[in-house]
Amino acid sequence: MNSRFELFIAGRYLRARRKEAVVSVITVISILGVAAGVMALVIALGVNNGFRSTLQRNLLGAMAHIGVQPRPPADRIDNWRELSDRLRKLPHVTAVSPAIYSGFGITGPLQSTGALLKGIDVDRELSISDALRHLTAGSLDRLRDPKANPPGIILGARLAEDTGLKVGGVIKLTSPQSGTLTPFGPLPSFPTVKIVGIFESGFYEVDDKWAFTSIQAEQKMLSIPDSVNRIELNVDNLNLTQQYAKEVEAITGPETTTTTWQEQNQQLMSALNMERVVTFITIGLIEIVAALNIFITLVMMVMEKYRDIAVLMSMGARHSQIRRIFMMQGVLIGIVGSVIGLTVGYTLCYFANKYQWIRLPEAVYALPFVPFEPRWVDGIWIAALAIAVSFLATLYPARNATRIAPAEVLRYE
Repeated sequence: MNSRFELFIAGRYLRARRKEAVVSVITVISILGVAAGVMALVIALGVNNGFRSTLQRNLLGAMAHIGVQPRPPADRIDNWRELSDRLRKLPHVTAVSPAIYSGFGITGPLQSTGALLKGIDVDRELSISDALRHLTAGSLDRLRDPKANPPGIILGARLAEDTGLKVGGVIKLTSPQSGTLTPFGPLPSFPTVKIVGIFESGFYEVDDKWAFTSIQAEQKMLSIPDSVNRIELNVDNLNLTQQYAKEVEAITGPETTTTTWQEQNQQLMSALNMERVVTFITIGLIEIVAALNIFITLVMMVMEKYRDIAVLMSMGARHSQIRRIFMMQGVLIGIVGSVIGLTVGYTLCYFANKYQWIRLPEAVYALPFVPFEPRWVDGIWIAALAIAVSFLATLYPARNATRIAPAEVLRYE
């Protein structure tokens, strides 16, 4: 006798027979329990991976990997040209772009709102982020012209929609950061700009609050000399941005500090990590329920099959073979349930992502629909975990099966 014999007996015991209907029903429930746990974990991790990768992709499409800014109380970087050249020569740095960030008020036909205006060098900005590569209207030409009068501005799609502004319109911005100083405080200035484009990055927060203009135009609006308040860098390895940021600080000196994209979005990344842990724990409870079903199934089967077990042992079957018969039953339940769960889970994820089944309020979740991105690696360890849990549930019933005394069972048969 070999493992084929044990597998054959295990398969026969799992098949439905009229006089063992209860055991068969519990077997089906056990398989469905494993399948439900595997399917739920595939879908839940697919959603988590989808949110993480989509948000990360959209974030990195709009912002740099590392930002260099002046250390307080300083509020600007005067030697930004020289510093940019030095940073560009660092290993692992793939792009460098200076920028000025400031807050402005924008008034449109529908409403007034605040916006983060970013002054940029267009060509360098395009090497840092993809936001301006996704124009839904207009062009970047006016931002490249330092003598443009009035200077151009490009608005986020949601910002333009909320305010009712369109390409070609000329508007006045409200800037509390500049203007004439009076005995009663600073008098805000109202620089005039022309809307020359609308962009859509795919990340709601950026599309709703950001606008772009040229560095020269924003310096003039803020009445500041040739300086910036941020130098942005991209690197060749996102996982090493913390290490590269320390190298950048060593070059820029004590007058500046750095922040990475992870630090800027720390709350969001932490929330996604916590969601992944909670999801794993919650769905893992389903697997435990499935394991209990398998445990009950095998205990009942041992009770039902004790005569068969006695006959097998009297014919020479060893204790190890009897144990393997019942272990294989649990493993078969785990394998069948895992195959069903993986098939259904990945199929649902594919169609839910392709046809955007679950829509979301973009203002709340920053995404218009729930993205599903299951990874094949997750499927491997999910199935392995389900089969392992199913195997562990067999240990006690299999051990009990070997304690049957054939002589006692068959004495009165």
